[in-house]
Amino acid sequence: MSIMDRLKKNSKLKHTEVLAESKFFNEKEQTPTSVPMVNVALSGDPDGGLTPGLTVLAGPSKHFKTSFALLMAAAYLDKHDDAVMLFYDSEFGSPQAYFKQFGVDPSRVLHTPITNVEELKFDLIGQLEAMERTDKVIIVIDSIGNVASKKEMEDTMNEKSVADMSRAKALKGLFRMATPYLAMKNISMIAVNHTYQEIGLFPKAIVSGGTGIYYSADNIWIIGRQQDKVGTEIKGYHFVINVEKSRFVKEKSKIPISVSWEGGVQKWSGILDVALAGNFVAKPSNGWYCRVDMETGELLEPKVRQKDTLEESFWKPVFADGKFKEFLKKQYQIGHESLVSMDDIVVEA
Repeated sequence: MSIMDRLKKNSKLKHTEVLAESKFFNEKEQTPTSVPMVNVALSGDPDGGLTPGLTVLAGPSKHFKTSFALLMAAAYLDKHDDAVMLFYDSEFGSPQAYFKQFGVDPSRVLHTPITNVEELKFDLIGQLEAMERTDKVIIVIDSIGNVASKKEMEDTMNEKSVADMSRAKALKGLFRMATPYLAMKNISMIAVNHTYQEIGLFPKAIVSGGTGIYYSADNIWIIGRQQDKVGTEIKGYHFVINVEKSRFVKEKSKIPISVSWEGGVQKWSGILDVALAGNFVAKPSNGWYCRVDMETGELLEPKVRQKDTLEESFWKPVFADGKFKEFLKKQYQIGHESLVSMDDIVVEA
């Protein structure tokens, strides 16, 4: 008997396995969303997507955090006909119509209202303990930033005004306990969170809730926003996904996604700038764009306006030969050397 076999036999833990054969490393599914650059932000691959583990979506109010979470949840439910969504709600700001707008059937959502961190911890860990690895469940918490601790609520009821040091500790304990379950049971969990501005000479956005979230998360996005205006009329918003932490994507990557009032999430948004930097698309004259033949370098007709670069007909040929997909992976995915400088990809914060 080899030393590997002896060590395995001697282990008291039932899931001990040779790494090359471990299902916890080799059987992780990816769930692609309908938006290629959201998949890139999650996995570094336009055909990739959401993976098991904790994904944190952080930003100020009205920064599309819940919407991104529902976009991912809808993709998971579409992929698995028997899947359900476990939705922990501390904000109570998402009506059924909002779920339906993103393709989430409310009858497949188990809605669990929460008022404090301890309620969330006890119920979530109990649910995770009861789940099997074969169960198809996606978990969304909306939101971590809005949930109080039990002590904070008790102090308020007793008319005490004292600093609450227990909330960050309780959240750290929650994620510390939940993380192994997510990996071992192949569960994706999305937590919406808030940010606050650090005071100093160079203020920056800080994710609320203490260090426990940073330690446990597989992905952390900090989402920025700009208005999309035509004259004085607001047509929608340009969001920028700032990858603060990722096990798959190069940190500090900036990925733009546009949302309009009329059409919702623009499926093909965020691609133009990186395609220009990689010479897959050219800008022959001001306001006009065209594809480039990657074999000859020839500019291909037709030339289109910027608004038309959001159409599938423009991007389908670019993605068809696979070279652009490989370029995106080399640009964003950990383990690949970037082909162009990130400074060449102009993304407004």
